[in-house]
Amino acid sequence: QMFRNLYAEEARRNQNNITMGKMLGMDPVTYSRKKKNGNFTITEAKKLLEFFGVSFEYLFKTEETKHD
Repeated sequence: QMFRNLYAEEARRNQNNITMGKMLGMDPVTYSRKKKNGNFTITEAKKLLEFFGVSFEYLFKTEETKHD
């Protein structure tokens, strides 16, 4: 999974590729593909940030922070 926090927020709000695709005005398969390859447009990313009420850094985090 490229964006673990995006998947987590979807789960918290009981959302899936169908509902999220509708919200963004795209086919669920296209939405699923974008979650895997990261090719969201700026407009799409802004809609996701507004929908989930979180920061860009959080939602699109791609690697775990290492703790000592």
